[in-house]
Amino acid sequence: MIEIGIDPVAFLSVGWYNIMIALAILVGVLWMVVQVKRGANLSYDTVFTAAVVGLPSAIVFSRLLHVIDKWEFYSQNTGLIIGGQGLAIYGAILGGALAIWIYSEFSRFQFGYFADLIAPVLLLGQAIGRVGCTIAGYHPGIATSLPWGVVYTHPDNPAFGIGATHPVVVYEIIYLLIIFGVLLKLRGRLKPDGSLFLIYLSLYSLWRFGSHFLRLEDPFLFGLQQAQVIAIIVLAITIPLLIRRTRWAKKESALTEE
Repeated sequence: MIEIGIDPVAFLSVGWYNIMIALAILVGVLWMVVQVKRGANLSYDTVFTAAVVGLPSAIVFSRLLHVIDKWEFYSQNTGLIIGGQGLAIYGAILGGALAIWIYSEFSRFQFGYFADLIAPVLLLGQAIGRVGCTIAGYHPGIATSLPWGVVYTHPDNPAFGIGATHPVVVYEIIYLLIIFGVLLKLRGRLKPDGSLFLIYLSLYSLWRFGSHFLRLEDPFLFGLQQAQVIAIIVLAITIPLLIRRTRWAKKESALTEE
């Protein structure tokens, strides 16, 4: 078994999870700045304004989905609804995308083009955030006797005392990095704009639906966990769109956009 005895709090009451989330946001912004520098059809002002608009919406929606998922707890602890910890990645993705789409409607850039540019780094950012989850002991898996099962030994860790579990979050990090590589290979090779973002949503949703059978989470609806329900809805939207709309770009166009 693999033992993790790291204190979930890094320093000054700042948790490793929060540090990794901040790092993921920084990496995302820097990624978009680099894309502009390399000739993307966006301005620096557009990138920074999108960040200013998208990040608060991502946080609010992320928190909202988490509270809805854990409503049995928060209904008895209403003071923690705003000040407590806990975020849902789906809320961050959908909330951020909604805010940036609204911004694009009032600006001179195409949301699909922007979404395709940012899709790969969303995976990278999620992988970074999951490193924080791994250290902090968030989202433990079901019990396992496999040699790579994880045991959290620090008494302040939320997963302390539950025994060896599947490192589902580590599995997710590996999956996210693989899909990150896949999206990099597909960049500029699909039309119309927004297709790469739809593939990102689809592949991520496939993972969330399947991997949650290994996670210790309360059922949300029809015996499924919240992320699984959302994954089904996302797939029901993205798969038909990909089938109906997405096509390979001409070779000349693909080379030009790389």
